[in-house]
Amino acid sequence: MNNYFLHVKNISKFFGRRLIFKDMTFEINNNGIIGISGDNGSGKSTLVKIIAGITSPSSGEIVHQDRGKEIIPEKLHNYIGFVSPYLVLYEEFSAYENLSFFSNIRGIKLNIERADFLLEKLLLFKRKDDLVKTYSSGMKQRLKFIFALIHNPSLIILDEPTSNLDSSGKDTVYQLVENESKSNIIIIASNEQSDLNLCQREIKLQDFKLS
Repeated sequence: MNNYFLHVKNISKFFGRRLIFKDMTFEINNNGIIGISGDNGSGKSTLVKIIAGITSPSSGEIVHQDRGKEIIPEKLHNYIGFVSPYLVLYEEFSAYENLSFFSNIRGIKLNIERADFLLEKLLLFKRKDDLVKTYSSGMKQRLKFIFALIHNPSLIILDEPTSNLDSSGKDTVYQLVENESKSNIIIIASNEQSDLNLCQREIKLQDFKLS
């Protein structure tokens, strides 16, 4: 059971004078998949970065709680898994070396059993010792899912999650996402209808762009 709670309180974001979104408020306190939709450039990536604590809103507040206790920003990375096309991998390392390195950054020991399980699920186990620079773009995208899930996060944020994936890769990711949603909160930011079809609830950025 997931005891995670996310409260987005009346947030707005401007870049200079340009409005990205305004007066956005919503809560997520149940396991499942929530979609954030909008056209290219509408602010989907900006919103998920704000939720993840990577950037700040112009006004308003984001509250994360676990078991009724508010999570301080410095600890938020322990509770969140994040996938996006713009995340960088160390291409001179193998998949295993990347996973070990990022586990060390989190201050945890790499869970080999969990890593092998995810590598198998995402069809990368046979290539786990190969340098990431030899991977295709789709393989790199699938590896990012392993980084996001390796520490068993309660909140999983997926920004354009099927970017660079072929139909087989999408099916693999969709199955994994549906399984993870049974015990976690998943946010998908996308304008791909096949991604949004997974969601039980959809937040449309266009609804928060009126001045």
